[in-house]
Amino acid sequence: MSVAKVVELISSSPTSFDDAIKEGVSRACKTIDGVVSAWVKDQKIMIRDNKIVEYRVDLKITFVLK
Repeated sequence: MSVAKVVELISSSPTSFDDAIKEGVSRACKTIDGVVSAWVKDQKIMIRDNKIVEYRVDLKITFVLK
């Protein structure tokens, strides 16, 4: 039997939602052992001067406890 924990984080990218997701998961895997999944809870964009300047994702990262 295993027990898992979920942490929530926000990641951003000036390029795309896909890049923000990849960066968030990559960073989480560097500091959290046992990452098994991620859920994109929310997406939003930041707009400045009528242009998209940032893509943000709210991620829920699941990892198995030792």
